[in-house]
Amino acid sequence: MDTVETAETTPSTETGAQAEEKRGLRKTRVGEVVSDAMNKTIVVKFVRRVPHPKFGKIVKKSTRYYAHDEENKAKAGDIVSIVETRPLSKLKRWRLVEILKH
Repeated sequence: MDTVETAETTPSTETGAQAEEKRGLRKTRVGEVVSDAMNKTIVVKFVRRVPHPKFGKIVKKSTRYYAHDEENKAKAGDIVSIVETRPLSKLKRWRLVEILKH
């Protein structure tokens, strides 16, 4: 009778890095704060350069992200880094990581 060797399984407790690999990397963006009028929320404008679909010329496209700013640190005009997170409200899907430039 043949014996079947089984690989040992790792314990179910995972470190943060292993859990990060399992769920995938989170998207990060760097943009300019265009509004800080709301409480604990900032609006970040992210500009990307893409070729025009028909003509090929490089054009700028901008996207506005609503990001969570727990301490109301970021002000309009700041350059900030934001990271994708779980839905926090109807529009907020990002949170502030750091302020890169005042």
